[in-house]
Amino acid sequence: MKRDDVFARDGHRCVYCGQVFEVESLTVDHVQPRVRGGDHSGGNLVTACQSCNALKGHRRLADFLAAEPVARENFRRYARSVWPRLLKELR
Repeated sequence: MKRDDVFARDGHRCVYCGQVFEVESLTVDHVQPRVRGGDHSGGNLVTACQSCNALKGHRRLADFLAAEPVARENFRRYARSVWPRLLKELR
């Protein structure tokens, strides 16, 4: 899936902070980081602003969201296309 497709799918909204950004301020985040076996499929990619993507880094999603309650709430609200298998660890 291409960057612009991910951004369009997510409405140019960072799934962690919930804000809408211009394309230049956005990045594609791997929900399951590539260093932890994540792939480039659409169900593993979300839109993130540069700040949130840097803050998450290579941490597991559950670890990041446990430390960031606002990001957890926003992720549940906006990350509609994430594979269910990746969401299991959040329950």
